[in-house]
Amino acid sequence: MAKVLIIGAGGVGQVVAHKCAQLANVFTDIVLASRNEEKCKRIAAQLKNNYGRTIKTVQVDADNVPELVALFNNIKPFMVINVALPYQDLTIMDACLETGVHYLDTANYEPLDTAKFEYKWQWAYQEKFKQAGLMALLGSGFDPGATNMFTAYIAKHYFDEIHHLDIIDVNGGDHGYPFATNFNPEINIREVTAECRHWEEGAFVTTAAMSTQQSFTCPDGVGTYNIYRMYHEELESLTKHFPSIKRAQFWMSFGDSYIKHLDVLGNVGMTGIEPIEFQGQQIVPIQFLKALLPDPSTLGSRTKGKTCIGCVVRGIKDGKEKTVYLYNIKDHQDCFGEVQSQAISYTTGVPAMIGAKMMIEGTWMKSGVWNMEQLDPDAFMADMNEYGLPWKVIEDPGFDLI
Repeated sequence: MAKVLIIGAGGVGQVVAHKCAQLANVFTDIVLASRNEEKCKRIAAQLKNNYGRTIKTVQVDADNVPELVALFNNIKPFMVINVALPYQDLTIMDACLETGVHYLDTANYEPLDTAKFEYKWQWAYQEKFKQAGLMALLGSGFDPGATNMFTAYIAKHYFDEIHHLDIIDVNGGDHGYPFATNFNPEINIREVTAECRHWEEGAFVTTAAMSTQQSFTCPDGVGTYNIYRMYHEELESLTKHFPSIKRAQFWMSFGDSYIKHLDVLGNVGMTGIEPIEFQGQQIVPIQFLKALLPDPSTLGSRTKGKTCIGCVVRGIKDGKEKTVYLYNIKDHQDCFGEVQSQAISYTTGVPAMIGAKMMIEGTWMKSGVWNMEQLDPDAFMADMNEYGLPWKVIEDPGFDLI
């Protein structure tokens, strides 16, 4: 039993708050903090109405270490669940070290002025957290997060050695807008437009963003979608911690309308991250674009369809080559009915709650900085089934990927 501080009141923060509130025997006290406390209060009202739970809300600037330290010292949480912006990971980690608080996030740190996704900044905190007797769990979302656990579970239970890994993220949902993003537009667009990197024979190979695509048919009637190869941060940690992997790729689905709008916005400079001067003031184009687009947290009620996210692993078992596909399917409207959010936020928020539960219960508690796949996957995978993200395994699924 523990008090947790959730930082971030967007779509994912809303899901994390709901899922933590559902487990009063684990998360005995919940504090929700954001730069915008009004968002926190709206979520708090949902929790009061749905579960009869009262939580504390506070305003905090997650870029400000002294402000975070003051809050942590006042609240005295067991751990922080960081679902704020990736730019704020290091300031929150610094505050955790200063106040003796455990840490969890769902996405790796990236500099505000560079679209670069690497774990090196957070891995550099390993000794600091170890010496402080604190744990930092990195990337406890879905991808990264559940996909790391899928890979670790498959490697543990189905293979002697894994060689090929394909992570496939399909969102078959339709929100009805010509163009909108299912999570923070600034993060989403930076991620999608970044150079693609995939792992091939001991090194990362760089290609142009969205330059490789193929068709993929999801199981259980979800449908057939165009998926595009792109870089995602779990490739860095998975290839490090499973050195037998010869090739690792990440694929994500995008509809034709999304691709068309993204191309046009990129061509006219609206996805840029460098400040420009406009009418006497500095603005960042992608931040202005974010202000024009629908708030992802408002998409839940109108999004129909399902997500299908999983890992295809090829390797060796008992001297023979085999392939295993492990995946989760989630219905957007089921998510909205439970936590008033769409499935993209839900599939990220539930693993964040489970990761925190693993730490609070001591299942994973160990000093230092850890990626998900470095920890035993079995209890986490059992909780995926228990708390809203059931998964299935298909051995020898019978499809080939580029």
